[in-house]
Amino acid sequence: MQQIFDKIPDSSVEYVEGLIFSEKIIFKLKKSRKTKHGDFSVKKNGSIYITINDDLNQYRFLITLIHELSHYFSYKCYGSYIKPHGLEWKNTFKKLLLPIINNDVFPDDILKFLSNYAKNPKASTDTDSNLSFALNNYNPIKSKYVEDLNSGTIFIASNKRKYKLIKKLRKRYECIDILNKKLYLFSPNAKVNKIINE
Repeated sequence: MQQIFDKIPDSSVEYVEGLIFSEKIIFKLKKSRKTKHGDFSVKKNGSIYITINDDLNQYRFLITLIHELSHYFSYKCYGSYIKPHGLEWKNTFKKLLLPIINNDVFPDDILKFLSNYAKNPKASTDTDSNLSFALNNYNPIKSKYVEDLNSGTIFIASNKRKYKLIKKLRKRYECIDILNKKLYLFSPNAKVNKIINE
């Protein structure tokens, strides 16, 4: 349990302790997963597991932890037949997040976007590019994103394929796959693994 508390801001530890104190949840830290920051599962024997990527900065880790705890409390309250990110989860997530949306826990640059995100939370914080960029500013190693690239740049995306950035559209970036010549749309905060040329 201590490994979880070591990963979140000190000012949030007491609150999180209160949430999970009497709950029978098994927490596990995982190596970085490209498709998710965390997950919640119930095993056949009834054991409850929450896993979270161990490479997340303290603010993203805390939001992910609250996200997964919201799955747990939704499951506990409503059963297993609700939609994973349906109304029950959204309401639970908002309720659990509200007490920590303040300057004691989060810096201003995250807080303003997190407050907006909490009004109608989605399955992933990455769907809100402003919040995602604000959170990524606190990563120990700075990443490059599609938004950082110039038109004509060839890059390798997280799926290991090569793309060339064509142009910025209203909210997304149009890129062409170098191999199959198909066009794809990337969100601004899509991570770039490697830049081939600029």
